[in-house]
Amino acid sequence: MNNWLPLALLTALCLALYNFFIKLAADHLPPAVGAVVLQLVAAALGAAWLLRLKLQGQPLALSGRGLALAALAGLGVGLAEILTFVVFQRGVPASVGTPVIVGGSVLLTALLGLAVLREALSWPQLGGLVLVVAGIALLARGH
Repeated sequence: MNNWLPLALLTALCLALYNFFIKLAADHLPPAVGAVVLQLVAAALGAAWLLRLKLQGQPLALSGRGLALAALAGLGVGLAEILTFVVFQRGVPASVGTPVIVGGSVLLTALLGLAVLREALSWPQLGGLVLVVAGIALLARGH
């Protein structure tokens, strides 16, 4: 087994902080301003990381397809950021809005993996997705 789980859990922590701070910021500025500030900080962090790799002499293999797919991911995350600010401005608690948004994204990503990438799903994984749907339904029901 490769050692991906600790890195995945650290990533989850970073995403939790992302959602938490959007919730806190949502009542203090317009969604578009919050999204731009968030993206500028993220771009600066990415640029610093890229510069570090370049200064270390690491090769950076680029392809047109990779750049286009990264741009599409950026489009998705940019829209998600703006919409997350809007959701939280409408008074949705972080304990409800974030699980619905993240759970919904997990479910939709799994469905895209199945339909577009032809990935397989085991019975335990299918059960997990059913629980995600149930969780979203229960969380959304109270609001």
